[in-house]
This record gives sequence, C-alpha cells and structure tokens, in this order.
Amino acid sequence: VQLQASGGGSVQAGGSLRLSCEAFGRPISKYGMAWFRQAPGAEREFVAAISWSDINTYYADAMKGRFTISRDNARNTVYLQTNSLKPEDTATYYCTMRGAMYTMASYSLWNSYSYWGQGTQVTVSS
Repeated sequence: VQLQASGGGSVQAGGSLRLSCEAFGRPISKYGMAWFRQAPGAEREFVAAISWSDINTYYADAMKGRFTISRDNARNTVYLQTNSLKPEDTATYYCTMRGAMYTMASYSLWNSYSYWGQGTQVTVSS
C-alpha cells in the first residue's frame, strides 16, 4: 500500500489549502483514514479521521470548525480542507490508513494506523 499526499504549500494566515491523499495498492472503501501532522521538534499530532463509510468524522479540538476531512472512494482519495490557517498549523501533514477493516478504535492514536504517506508541507506565515 502506498499513500501519496499532495496539496501542501505556503500561505498567509487566514488562507486555505486542500490536501489530497491518493492510495495505491488497496481500495480505501473498507478502511478508516486519517491525517496527522508533525512540526519540527514536536510530536506527531492527530488532526482528523474519517470512517470507511464516510458517516463518521473526528477532529482534534484545535481543528474543529476550520478543517474538514472527506473521502472519495471511487477515486481512492482522502482530502483535508484546511481553512482559516494559523501560523501554528505549520507542519508536515501525513495521511494514514488503518490496517484492519471496519474499525475506528483509538482513531486519534498514530499507532492505530498501519500505512503512512510521505507527508506534505504546510507553511503558514503571519
């Protein structure tokens, strides 16, 4: 399984970016997906997750109301729409996929996920 993230870039505070993550080697339709981020010198941080059925979405408190996770199973792609970006959102953003089907247990823990993309850099200037 390979996850290819894209869409990062440099924006000013208040701006928006749409991150994409396309999966190769496995259809995502039966698996939970998530985004995490990591800033230099910081631990990996949960951002958002989405269930296989697209019914349930989960967000870290700091992202609620600003970020939206979605998926297009036909395109085997997960998205993260980021709005009202702040300098503290600067980080490398990683998409990830569960190893087991039909579960979102411990969705905010990075070690609940088996497959990781290479990351896409988001830089927000003030």
